[in-house]
Amino acid sequence: MTAQRTPDARAVSPLELFFDLVFVLALGQLTHHLVAHLTWRGAAETLVALIAVVGIWTFTTFEVAMLDIERRGTKAVTVVVMALGLFANAGIAHAFDDSPWLFVIPMLAALIGPSAYATLTAPNAPLRAHFGRVLIWFAVSTPFWLIGAAMAPDARLAFWAVGAAIDLVGTWLAHPLPGHRMRSTALSFDAEHIVERMRLFLIIMLGETVLTLGRVIADHHDDALILTLAFGCFLALVCLWQMYFARAEQQVVDHLTGSADPIAAVHIGLSAIYGVVAGLVLFAAGAETLLAHAHEPAAHVAGVLILLGPAVYLLSQAFYFRRETGSGWIPRVVGAAVLCVAAAAAYWLPAWLVVLTLVVILGALAIQFSRDTTRATTG
Repeated sequence: MTAQRTPDARAVSPLELFFDLVFVLALGQLTHHLVAHLTWRGAAETLVALIAVVGIWTFTTFEVAMLDIERRGTKAVTVVVMALGLFANAGIAHAFDDSPWLFVIPMLAALIGPSAYATLTAPNAPLRAHFGRVLIWFAVSTPFWLIGAAMAPDARLAFWAVGAAIDLVGTWLAHPLPGHRMRSTALSFDAEHIVERMRLFLIIMLGETVLTLGRVIADHHDDALILTLAFGCFLALVCLWQMYFARAEQQVVDHLTGSADPIAAVHIGLSAIYGVVAGLVLFAAGAETLLAHAHEPAAHVAGVLILLGPAVYLLSQAFYFRRETGSGWIPRVVGAAVLCVAAAAAYWLPAWLVVLTLVVILGALAIQFSRDTTRATTG
């Protein structure tokens, strides 16, 4: 059975784009938390918060695509989730110390409320059953979030990590229950629309990383070394942008429009978003810290992060392309492996050499992808 796709892709609405802008704050807050807590525990806290806030975006994006943003009720739910997401994202700063409720209550409401709405109002029985199973998964994870918020900060992370793991596994597995899961091939779905949502979300996340560099440039406007390294970091971001938007995006669209199960393919893409955002957070935190200590003899943890971030970014995209298109994943894996090897040595290298290494590796990859695009176009 083939998927019943809509004949024309619906354009991304202004409300959906407005919703996405709330998550600019999330990336900034996650980056700031990691910069302020450059420890293993700080990294774990950042990852838990990232799973929660990216979960809000992925779940709402999928729900809106299935329920139709033009419906009055769907518009209202989107605005409510946007407000809840604003508070949850702002709450990241103190979620792991003296103000956990500002983070956890809006986050849970942003996940559970729309699920309940979709369970009652989805246009067909399979979708209503699916969102009902989502509610059951949230019923399992919610106690861990609430108990963790009530615990002292030292114990909170363990409970929240369990809650985040349940939510992440539920998302990646499409919230199944024994003997029950969504038969996505039988449902109508506008795959091109959600690809456009992911495209715009990636641009917004890259744009927030550019803003991080801009703040550093403004704070160190008279330091030639920092300005030069900031330009190098900007070039690295351009390379990351080019490696997806040169041709890979069209490959995704072509694959989805010809797929017998576009919902499953989009689900893989939404799952990969977690890794993409994690990679950009690592890069932004590494860049901000590295540039602030550019004159020190060694880059230390910042040097590791600024190389490891793009590696995670590339591996996340490689996961999608390997699973769905079967092409374009090998160069990403190779590039990520080279970046990881460089990251292992970056702790002891000076900042200028770390940034130079980053630009050379990503620049070589970008050139390779450009050549592949040219050959594909002329061929």
